[in-house]
Amino acid sequence: QVQFAESGGGLVQPGGSLRLSCTASGFSFGTTDMSWYLQAPGKERELVGGISADEYGRNWADAVKGRARISRDNEKNTVYLEMNSLKPEDTAVYYCNAGYWKPVYDSWGQGTQVTVSS
Repeated sequence: QVQFAESGGGLVQPGGSLRLSCTASGFSFGTTDMSWYLQAPGKERELVGGISADEYGRNWADAVKGRARISRDNEKNTVYLEMNSLKPEDTAVYYCNAGYWKPVYDSWGQGTQVTVSS
C-alpha cells in the first residue's frame, strides 16, 4: 500500500522560510523520482517541483524558482522541500507523490498546511 506522510507546515510570516518533509512507503523509494505539489484554497493541485531518483535532476514551477530547494534521503525514504522568501500566495496544503513532472499514484497523504501571513 502506497502511503505518503507530509509534515513541517505551519504559520510563517512573509519573507520567512520552512522545511517540509514527506516520508513515503509502499514502493521502491530509492529508484523513484519524487515531487511536491500544492493546493491553494479553491484551486486544483499543482506541481511545485520534482527531484530525480539519483538526485541529479530537478524541476521547478516558475512561481518558486530561486526560492525553493528539494532534497531527499533515500535511507529514510524521505523527500524535503525547503522554501524561503515565502509570500502570502504560497499559502496552501503541500503534498508529495512519486513522479518527476506529474504524480504517479492516485493516493495522497493528508498534506501539510502552510500559511504565510503577518
